[in-house]
Amino acid sequence: MTAAPLPLGGSMPGRLALRPRLRRRELGLLMAVAFALWIGAAGLGSTVAGRPEVAGASHLAVYVAGLFALSLALSLAGRRSDELLLPVSGLLGGIGLLLMLRLPQDLVTQELGGSELVLADLQLLWLLVSLVVIAVVALFVRSDRWLRLYKYTWAAVGIVLLLLTFVLGSETNGARLTLTIGPISGQPSELLKVILVVFFAGYLAEYRPLLAEGRVRLAGPLTIPPVAALLPLLAMLGLALAIVVVQRDLGAALLYYAVFLVMLYVATGSLIDVVAGIALFLLGSLAAGVVFPLVGERIASWLDPWADPLGSGYQLIQALHAFARGGVFGTGLGAGLPAIGGNLPIPAVHTDFPLAALGEEIGLTGVMAVLGLYLVLVQRGLRIAAAARDDFGALLATGLAAVVAVQAFIIAAGNLKLIPLTGITLPFVSYGGSSLLANALVIGLLLALSDPGDPVAPPPPRGPGRLARLRGRS
Repeated sequence: MTAAPLPLGGSMPGRLALRPRLRRRELGLLMAVAFALWIGAAGLGSTVAGRPEVAGASHLAVYVAGLFALSLALSLAGRRSDELLLPVSGLLGGIGLLLMLRLPQDLVTQELGGSELVLADLQLLWLLVSLVVIAVVALFVRSDRWLRLYKYTWAAVGIVLLLLTFVLGSETNGARLTLTIGPISGQPSELLKVILVVFFAGYLAEYRPLLAEGRVRLAGPLTIPPVAALLPLLAMLGLALAIVVVQRDLGAALLYYAVFLVMLYVATGSLIDVVAGIALFLLGSLAAGVVFPLVGERIASWLDPWADPLGSGYQLIQALHAFARGGVFGTGLGAGLPAIGGNLPIPAVHTDFPLAALGEEIGLTGVMAVLGLYLVLVQRGLRIAAAARDDFGALLATGLAAVVAVQAFIIAAGNLKLIPLTGITLPFVSYGGSSLLANALVIGLLLALSDPGDPVAPPPPRGPGRLARLRGRS
């Protein structure tokens, strides 16, 4: 039987009110993060300027102040949530900010309030907004009831936003991904990854006993979940996949599908479902390569990028060269990314190839450290899932951890030519407001899920029992 849903922390009958509580571990780690970012900025600035200088000192100071302000807010609210999530995600965001300070600032420009903001300014702005999102979710989401009860509503909203890109969206590199409404623009596919995790968690938690135990035997040990119970889940996933495939957002399609398989396996414990899902994915990829020319081109350029070194294979070849130049320890911050004909060798370095830029300047050692930070986030997410008080919380935390793991794997493997490049962003590091805000929502929800609530009040003192009273009278 599924356990009755409990609030995410929050006050409950018979519990003490929350009081301010210093988050010492988080504070110490944030100090280490600030020191590491400051050392990186000093190295970057000194290399570029040729004299001792801190690159983007004001940007870095504002960002670090935002991290400490968020930690202070959590302490004042008495939150007892995980104390590693904020420092680790903050360090990744700081690495992304240093990368944007390193790149040519005219890669992205935007008018805001009569002022022109360049690449590093915009990245800092989105990082600060992301910290606000984390604070709001971590501080004020005290119950998961509104998530689980309205799972179909959230899924419908996400699908509608995706459909709107066909009408109000703009096309980039052959894909219509960005939705623009007035001065606001973003990629709904980033938000939908979180919405789908909420929907999958709610549905799988509700029908988990039926999906896990009411399986239909096909032949021998081969069984499948009841089709009637699985159909709504597959319908929602199929609709989301169909839209993003038509939009040519291959990275989002792969992310949604992989996260679905992870959550289905956690809910049912059936390895057969995962194997069947992978087989269906391979067949679907072959079919997509025939139907959609873009898919076929990306697979071809992955298999042999040197067949078209100045066209479809250009960026991947340059990324491999960047990793090769970096070697084990890298060229040093600010000493990489040589221009070719006055232009960057990787035009999409700030969105699709940030790991290649980092690989050149901090080397294999630095790249492994960055990937290790993602592993820490995933480990904390799975730890939160293991400590969850009900199926929904466990599946939700698992799905959120899977989003970070799968997305980081897809972009890292694509940059290293292990899989075809899909155009997905590197969480917290790549440029882009949509990606930063969606991943901030992931961290905020994990912080809310990890809060065990108020400490249990001790039982009221009990007076002497009747036997003691009788003895006292005798």
